[in-house]
Amino acid sequence: MPDQTGVPPERLREVQGFLDRLTKWAATREDIVGLLLVGSYARGAARVDSDVDVVLLTTDPAPYLADAAAPWAGRAGGLGLGDLVRTRAWGPVTERRYTLAPGLEVEFGIGGPRWARTDPVDPGTRRVVADGALTLYDPSRILAGLVRHCRP
Repeated sequence: MPDQTGVPPERLREVQGFLDRLTKWAATREDIVGLLLVGSYARGAARVDSDVDVVLLTTDPAPYLADAAAPWAGRAGGLGLGDLVRTRAWGPVTERRYTLAPGLEVEFGIGGPRWARTDPVDPGTRRVVADGALTLYDPSRILAGLVRHCRP
């Protein structure tokens, strides 16, 4: 994660700890094809009130969107995401926003691998990636191709 000016060190440790947990968790899941950090934390412009924005690509989005208490998100055996704040569709991804116990908000854009296609790149996807993206997990290298394609 790039250096962040104006974010307290304890918040940065919290964010980095969450991203480490998330990446380790993704590596245990056969259906996860990529994790991409986007937004202010990815571009080094986070503020103390910034949320963490992650695109989660999976071969089967349905279980991640099934209900507010989905096992993957929960405290027991999941990521410990806390309360679901909002769900909203954004084209090929669906936003799931959670609040972790210390108040950090995490927004997942959950979708299938087609979100990362490069022939052609969806204009919304291009905007998100060009605005700041850092690959967290990419075993099939689909995100590497997308990021390379969207960078100016």
